[in-house]
Amino acid sequence: MKRLVIYAFLTCLCLGVSQAQDKKPISHESMWMMKRVGAPEVSPDGKWVVFSVQEPAYDEKEVVNDLWLAPTDGSTKPRKITSGKAGESGYKWSPDSKTLAFVARRDGEEASQIYLLNIKNGGEAQRFTNLSTGASAPNWSPDGKSIAFSSSVYPGAFTEALSKKIAEEKKKIKYRARVYTGFPIRDFDRWRDEKQTHIFVQSLDSTAATNVFTKVAMVTEAGFQLGGYSWTPDSKGFVFSATLDNQVLASQESRYRLYQVELGKDAQLLLEDATHVYYAPSFSTDGKTLLTTESAYGNYKVYDLGKLARFDWPSLKNKAYIAAELDRPINSYVATNTGVFMSVEDQGHDKIYQYNFSNKQLSLFSKGKKGCYNGVSVSDDSKVVLALYDHANLPPEVVRVNPSNPEPQFISQFNLAALGKLDMPEIEEFWFTSSRGKQIHNILVRPAGFDPTKKYPLFVVMHGGPASAYKDNWGYRWNYHLLAKPGYILVLTNYTGSTGFGEKFGQDIQFDPFKGPADEINEAAAFAIKKWSFIDGSKQAVGGASYGGHLANWMQATTSHYKCIIAHAGLVNSEVQWGTSDGIYNREVMNGGLPWEKTKTFTEQNPIRFAANFKTPMLITIGERDFRVPINNSLENYAVHQRLKVPVKMIVFPDENHWILNAENGRFFYQQVHEWLGTYLK
Repeated sequence: MKRLVIYAFLTCLCLGVSQAQDKKPISHESMWMMKRVGAPEVSPDGKWVVFSVQEPAYDEKEVVNDLWLAPTDGSTKPRKITSGKAGESGYKWSPDSKTLAFVARRDGEEASQIYLLNIKNGGEAQRFTNLSTGASAPNWSPDGKSIAFSSSVYPGAFTEALSKKIAEEKKKIKYRARVYTGFPIRDFDRWRDEKQTHIFVQSLDSTAATNVFTKVAMVTEAGFQLGGYSWTPDSKGFVFSATLDNQVLASQESRYRLYQVELGKDAQLLLEDATHVYYAPSFSTDGKTLLTTESAYGNYKVYDLGKLARFDWPSLKNKAYIAAELDRPINSYVATNTGVFMSVEDQGHDKIYQYNFSNKQLSLFSKGKKGCYNGVSVSDDSKVVLALYDHANLPPEVVRVNPSNPEPQFISQFNLAALGKLDMPEIEEFWFTSSRGKQIHNILVRPAGFDPTKKYPLFVVMHGGPASAYKDNWGYRWNYHLLAKPGYILVLTNYTGSTGFGEKFGQDIQFDPFKGPADEINEAAAFAIKKWSFIDGSKQAVGGASYGGHLANWMQATTSHYKCIIAHAGLVNSEVQWGTSDGIYNREVMNGGLPWEKTKTFTEQNPIRFAANFKTPMLITIGERDFRVPINNSLENYAVHQRLKVPVKMIVFPDENHWILNAENGRFFYQQVHEWLGTYLK
């Protein structure tokens, strides 16, 4: 018997080793081909959930995106309810849980339209809208008799006939020119045009849509821009967020306020508050409470933590903050009759919190310590809570969350088989105390086939933002495991300015955009090298994108111990970045003034002013359609390296914006990153 036990143990041990050896490191192909599961939408009665699933491909023409339906109790597997390569989005249940509205652009359509699918009786989806300007983001009225949606129209074009007439007149213009008198003139990757987003309403028994803003005077102003909106509980109108400052943002931030409008009437200002801005209004399902996200306005801070405010409706009395003590960002929220469910960012994780209206208590709803919960959806009775769940080793899947169980119940598992073939070691989180006395959170990533007896080069990767953070989540543009694949240890630092660690921590980066964060990142690397003997401190590289790219260029200006540097979409000249980016006022706030005022920050923390120190080989990558960190910064950076004869390679992606989104471009990007690291670390 003893021999049998030993034999069985050795057999299991060998089998486990064999299975581990059978697993392969992640590749761009295995990462990219993971199915992309969209946020869940729970039916109001709590019985069903619908979500999108994208089947990716390297050829964009082969990408498939359909809607899937599943019972929320997980009793049967999800089933596909739409078919075809044209993707569906913006899916919303009717109040009676019988009909699904969604957005799609079917064959022959020039613009996306809203379709209705009868879930109870089955059959094919029927087109609901027919606007030349298209329709998006369907929003059912509380009484279920109408659907509101948004569409982008020319100012003053309140009818379909006028929209078509203006479009035809635009086509006849023979010259091509963009003319501006306000600011900004660009947004992320597009030049601004004169169109505005308006709210439309269409009754279920009608084929024509009505522009809600037909009688609203404020939309005639050039600076009008719509924020979020919500039906009022009586289904007669809307509460919406909007700004009139959209043309003067060179010298101030946008001031969004709340308004109320009924069909055929002018809008009325709801809240006059000069010190706050309001976004994302919504109502509790009983219609008694108006909720809205609120943040400080005009306080000259680089980062402001949004708070969730509530008002009695319709009196707007008894204003109070939901979980006022919560010093963490609220990613999104859902209000029911009993309270509010929120996805909250907290120290490298996204957690679900529940706030109870009756006892005014805040409690942690998702009890697990791993991963991130987003896209929260809740049934009307608050008994069914679903979300998207992911972690560093798992792409997002739909799960049901129960506060009595720390482990989520998986409703979808589209990538289970593919993940089972990959060798992706668990990430490790660690903290250290910086030289400034701050507690700094970090993530350590080990490569596939990790052997603790070996020595591995260190790749220090810096996140963008800076109002962002490294989390225990899945990514495609900078996937932790794919970056580590060739045999690198990754250290990912949530430096000062990162979110999820309190408002003050996020604000402390103001006037110290690069030096303080870079010191913390370098100290994190030194701490990791001392703590883990498998890190080879003589072989270090550093890189990042966006704000991480800014920091990469600051590292080039101030350090020399890295063997190579990678900078994607990074500024090298903060003065030029101020004048060419799509947003400039926030850069004035960060640097304590205007470039010609020669503030201490502009003078002492601008990488180009230290170009004489550039010595480390650098890989520079940029999207030509990037208006957030325009290509001129990368061109200037490349020119400096060429002039100083520092080894440098520059890669320009003509069709990409601030992010590299195309599959083939992404594959090439990772190849080049690994090649650059391999040249200097191996």
